[in-house]
Amino acid sequence: MKARKLIIPGLAAAGVGMLCAGAATAVVAACTLRRRGRGLHGKVVVIGGGSRGLGLAMAEEFGRRGASLVLAARDGEGLERARIHLAHRGAAGDAEDVLAIPADLTDPEQAKEVIQRATARFGRVDILVNNAGMITVGPVENQRLQDFREVMEANFFTAVHGTLAVLPQMLKRRDGVIVNIASVGGKVAVPHLLPYSASKFALVGFSEGLHAELRGKGIHVLTVCPGLMRTGSHLGAHFSGQAEREYQWFSLSANLPGASTSAAHAARRIVRAVVARHTEIAITPQAMAAARLGGVAPEVTLRVLALANRFLPSAEQDGQAPRRGVDVRGREWKPAAAMGAAAARRYNQSA
Repeated sequence: MKARKLIIPGLAAAGVGMLCAGAATAVVAACTLRRRGRGLHGKVVVIGGGSRGLGLAMAEEFGRRGASLVLAARDGEGLERARIHLAHRGAAGDAEDVLAIPADLTDPEQAKEVIQRATARFGRVDILVNNAGMITVGPVENQRLQDFREVMEANFFTAVHGTLAVLPQMLKRRDGVIVNIASVGGKVAVPHLLPYSASKFALVGFSEGLHAELRGKGIHVLTVCPGLMRTGSHLGAHFSGQAEREYQWFSLSANLPGASTSAAHAARRIVRAVVARHTEIAITPQAMAAARLGGVAPEVTLRVLALANRFLPSAEQDGQAPRRGVDVRGREWKPAAAMGAAAARRYNQSA
């Protein structure tokens, strides 16, 4: 009986100790999260391609964490809708708090103007997110030289122009963050996405080289290689060859859960990586697996990709000019159509 009396108080004491330890851990975690939130409060973030899709999702996440937002995109009307969206979502106190700059970032002078106007308004640029870009889908036989050039300008040179424009002030302060939104297509060349993959491979190399050169100068560079995301961007992608069939498989892959992730989840991962000063992240499990397999077993990876290519639509003999997804979506499968439409409405992907 005496032994039992000793054991029971001992267990109680151990339980109290565990509860205290758990409470202490929770407090530490909460404080850490608050410190991370404060780490973005008042920071000035410039987002290329920030009016829609992933760019808008990232703007929402940065804004909710207290950052000042600058959005740059070609579509002035889309930018105005984005400003209102951010205010309604609690990412900005008012639409006027968001600086929206219509600009074609493939033009280096316009990229410089974006940085100059952001600096004039807020005093500096702390974080540059190179997110502007485009997607072309179709077999290589139906891709034109013009397509390769346009995609390289949109996906690679916009990042170069933005980086070179912001770099002098960041070097002078020895402080700043550059985020390059690449893709798993910059690690593994997915069939029927050749211009896109080539541009993203270039962007990954540029981003990794920047990190090597700038790390010792106070500037952090983050390379982001996400997989498929539900952003509604499939409606604005360009499809060549058998355009309707190309759109069919691409929209299904881009919108079904399991094959893709939500834009909100991707944005949270990216912003957390900025705060934690990660060097490179992949977002979906498929992207992580593909990137690792491509690095350790390139021969196997190429065989798998060649096999996948057999199931994709064949080339057209009399190929037409690429057409936007919104114009060829008649054969879209209903599950993909419903989820894609919801993402498009949520992230300002107007038809």
